[in-house]
Amino acid sequence: MDGYKNGSTVAAISTPFGRGGVAMIRISGPDAEKIAKAIFVPMAPLPGGTFPARKALYGTVLYNGAPIDDGLLTFFYAPSSYTGEDCAEISCHGGAYLAAKVLESALSAGALPAGPGEFTKRAFLAGKISLTGAEAVIDLINAENEEQLSLAGANSRGKLSAALSDLCARLTALLAQLYVLVDYPDEDLSDLSGDEFLAALTKIKEDVEALYDSYKAGHAIVEGVKTAIVGKPNVGKSSLLNLLLGRERAIVSPIAGTTRDTVEETALCGRALLRLIDTAGLRKTDDTVEKMGVERTIAALEEAELVLAVFDLSSPATSDDLLLIERLKGLSAPVIVLLNKSDLPQHFDLSLVEGFDRILFSAKEKEPPKELFSKVENLFFDDRIRISDGGVLTNARQASTVKKALSSLEDALLALRAGREPGTASLDVEYALSALKETDGQSVGEDIVTEIFSRFCVGK
Repeated sequence: MDGYKNGSTVAAISTPFGRGGVAMIRISGPDAEKIAKAIFVPMAPLPGGTFPARKALYGTVLYNGAPIDDGLLTFFYAPSSYTGEDCAEISCHGGAYLAAKVLESALSAGALPAGPGEFTKRAFLAGKISLTGAEAVIDLINAENEEQLSLAGANSRGKLSAALSDLCARLTALLAQLYVLVDYPDEDLSDLSGDEFLAALTKIKEDVEALYDSYKAGHAIVEGVKTAIVGKPNVGKSSLLNLLLGRERAIVSPIAGTTRDTVEETALCGRALLRLIDTAGLRKTDDTVEKMGVERTIAALEEAELVLAVFDLSSPATSDDLLLIERLKGLSAPVIVLLNKSDLPQHFDLSLVEGFDRILFSAKEKEPPKELFSKVENLFFDDRIRISDGGVLTNARQASTVKKALSSLEDALLALRAGREPGTASLDVEYALSALKETDGQSVGEDIVTEIFSRFCVGK
């Protein structure tokens, strides 16, 4: 967004569109005070002719010079504002048409329309917020459960940024020691011996690895785990989906092949958000429509990050069951086998699914099996990670840059342990430091920044 660079002033409605008690219009930039004075008249004269900082004023909102509403204005002078610029926030009554007219007044007075996420991007460019903090704002807005809110809140308060800053500071200090070894190999100028340096770098590598490992939990909480529910027709897949959702979402019928297409929903399973795909029954068929459903089932299996495979415990395994089991053995994603109809006599040979996590349950129950929650917890959460403490990666961009740092540190340690020149390792350590800085936006391309803030709504 070039508006920040050329010193423009922007405005947008910062509350959700629609009717409500209050709507808020935000104006940010060097002309914010001039524009605010053009469209808002305080009930009492301004001391010194300027708005008092961070104090709500009651007054009249103008449109084309005529009153259209009464409301409140709060002014924030740079750099003590969300954006780091002069910023006015006008609160009026929450009618959609009324709010649009107040925004129109601001635009007529000289403001430009703000783009998606422009206020938060200006805060980032002004150094008021880190890139991971900005991404946490998105997560806060999108939070739908307590775990998402807790993690987003911790990262918006700078927990992840602090963890990255600590790693960068430690790595910078070690890099300085390494430069001494490179520039003055025959002088005893370094504060660390070779073994001490190796131990310190190893500890940083382990901490970066722990941070990278946190993405498994962060992804499970924020982005959600792609979860395929698979099994032959009429085995209880849709019943399991309904149990996880706590409501009737999929049609449950004794007629085989009722589900012809994939059904997608989200459900909490303990702390993890599962992006559930209830697939068509996996079996050989000549029915054209059903065959398309089976093809989508296979595609869902290949893309899944978790597979819930449902079998009928009360019946001997069929050729369709055996076909599915063979496919499950070739998957890289974790598989949990759920054996339905546990309330009936058992005829399914459990040795066929030996090696998989197994859960016995009955779709007649009113709740999903509690054991499923604990198994999902074990798959995606590490006891070392405390979500409320923050320092958890929450998206693929963060994980990718931290993985680059980890790879470079591993290369540096291999070089040092192999007895190579310190200069060889110093390049890898520099790459690692650069990748960690990129994670928090200290060195990041404009295209990446633009892509991140494009995911924001207008007004934030």
